[in-house]
Amino acid sequence: MQNMSESNFHHTFPAVRGIQAGRPCYIAMCPMRIIPKLFIFDEDEVPPELRAQRTLNKSRIPELSSYLIDNHADYTLSSLTASVDANVLFEPISDTGIGQNMGSLSIPMDAHILINDGQHRRAAIEEAIKDNPELAYDNISVLFFIDEGLSRSQQMFADLNKHAVRPSDSISTLYDLRDTISELGRYIQKQVRVFSRLTEMEKSSISNRSTKLFTLSSIKNASKALLRKGNKEEITKEEKELAIKYWNEVAANMIDWQHVVEKKVTTSDLREQYIHAHGVFLQAMGQIGADILTTAESTWKKKLKKLKTIDWARVNKDWEGRAMVHGRISKARTNVILTGCYIKQALGIKLNPIEAEEEKNFKHGK
Repeated sequence: MQNMSESNFHHTFPAVRGIQAGRPCYIAMCPMRIIPKLFIFDEDEVPPELRAQRTLNKSRIPELSSYLIDNHADYTLSSLTASVDANVLFEPISDTGIGQNMGSLSIPMDAHILINDGQHRRAAIEEAIKDNPELAYDNISVLFFIDEGLSRSQQMFADLNKHAVRPSDSISTLYDLRDTISELGRYIQKQVRVFSRLTEMEKSSISNRSTKLFTLSSIKNASKALLRKGNKEEITKEEKELAIKYWNEVAANMIDWQHVVEKKVTTSDLREQYIHAHGVFLQAMGQIGADILTTAESTWKKKLKKLKTIDWARVNKDWEGRAMVHGRISKARTNVILTGCYIKQALGIKLNPIEAEEEKNFKHGK
């Protein structure tokens, strides 16, 4: 890249040319050190109707910047998308064949280059380079479009974000090898027999026709509550083994779960008719376990045997307002707590202060 400041000079990048919707576009690899200087971000004071982007959410920047710094040898950043409000020059390496769409892209130095998608990545790159200057020599791919005015840029932003699909929590848990809580979820799913047979690994909800009973994300979240772990806290081998022992003991006292494993009843029938076939139950049991695992193993195992005595049927009116709201299963925080309160009382376990307050409010409101 040329390092000149006069308006008649250009930034030049190796690039590939393509066509989208009849318009030329270019993919170039840009050094990270020039990203903060090259790309303009509309300032907050500009009214929304005159901007081509949403306001920068500064709270997102530290997390993304830390990701780059902490994983400087093993990070991944998706492409930026930008609009250039000037005539660009593309010089192919040949006139025919594949080379006619490979070459160098020259952009005037006085051109305004506006980010349509990736403004938070741009800001995070700027912050990360301050902490780790070596990142400045890495590259990020940029998809350049020729600017056709504000309305076109605004439409591009809307299209890019409207059609972006956020991955489910389950598939993120399955693929995220850095996150300790995700690793816990995967480990528990493999080691607990009933989970290993009946877990939906990709989706965070279960369809009516599915042969699965649990989601990987619900196992992860319930086990996180069980061990009272934060998102980045380390988890010892002993803690993992304790969690496995707990969930195996829960499963041993859930007769209907065993019937599903033995194919005596279908998962769809269980979900349709019972509370214990839903995430609200698993999360509640995680929170209950966090309290009782502080007691002797013989004590909490004895308590869990009483799970067999609870009427889990959705027609049991006791579940309304707890695991259900107007007849529908709810995983809201209050419903998880109230579900746990009901189970705790059935098991003869004292409510903690937060649960006692929620239980009081629930009974007062009835």
